[in-house]
Amino acid sequence: MGSSIKHISYFLPSKVVSNEELQEEFSDRDIAKMANKIGVYNRHIVEEKQTALDLAENVCNKLFEKHKYDRNKIDFLVICTQSPDYYLPTTACILQERLGLSKNVGSFDINQGCSGFVYALSIAKGFINTNIANNVLLVMSETYSKHINKEDLGNRLIFGDGASAIIVEKDQEEKIGDFILGTDGNGFENLIVPNGGMKCRFDIGAETIVGKRNDKRTANDLYMNGSEIFYFVGKEIPKVIEKTLEKNKLQKKDIDYYLFHQANEYMIDFLAKKMKLNKNQYYNDIEDIGNTVSSTIPIAYKRCLEKKLIKKGDKIVLCGFGVGYSWGCVIIEV
Repeated sequence: MGSSIKHISYFLPSKVVSNEELQEEFSDRDIAKMANKIGVYNRHIVEEKQTALDLAENVCNKLFEKHKYDRNKIDFLVICTQSPDYYLPTTACILQERLGLSKNVGSFDINQGCSGFVYALSIAKGFINTNIANNVLLVMSETYSKHINKEDLGNRLIFGDGASAIIVEKDQEEKIGDFILGTDGNGFENLIVPNGGMKCRFDIGAETIVGKRNDKRTANDLYMNGSEIFYFVGKEIPKVIEKTLEKNKLQKKDIDYYLFHQANEYMIDFLAKKMKLNKNQYYNDIEDIGNTVSSTIPIAYKRCLEKKLIKKGDKIVLCGFGVGYSWGCVIIEV
């Protein structure tokens, strides 16, 4: 017996912010030039009172309805988010009630970013293989726009809000391979919201910090050191993928497709070039949604199925990386 991904859905908030709208706000910046490198031209953003919990509820109901899935089969719920409605209780507990799931469902949150989907998938496989659960609902839901300063054009260009839901079930064959998970906390300050936790509470009088490109933020807002993140990805991720292949007793020629965390177009193309992949071997398309953090891989997976870029029986590398620093990689069979 093993486990496999059975269904995937994603949900994007209805509000769309285009590069043309951002150009009106930042008339002194060349947004077209920046967008050509980043590869994002539109992104979906939540309304002021819309939260990650709301997106999670919407995507789960969408999945149940589209696939005519009996929600009573769910026996574990895991939600990955770094923009929870509350510090406590967990978002998963509230989501269980909103969805009308059984009270016998175990549920919890994981605070993980760009590698979050791979981490959550490893949890689902572990629960199934140890008979803790048979049908696990994984939810990735992020509203990073709430962390970004309105005057921080760099991050506003990159990130979008969104949610995804995945059902992992017990299967007669193991379709989810062995994982490589890793951490380098030395880089934690390069992608961070400094204030808001117990160490440094939200500071209503926080000073404005002006970056190299005139992007403005405070310690209450998201900070990303793009050059350091880029260096980390280029240095570590090709080695992580090699280790994942070795652990699964596979070679590069056995892999049909690669789905990386959709950070931005330039980074994905750089990573693919370093790994000597051709354009038909990997996915790079976030022009209409932006970087949705933990949902980028599930959304890319769903879109690849819809576009028939991948098919039943294909072996796919899934690799997430980013905030932490953390990374996760696995090989699945469609």
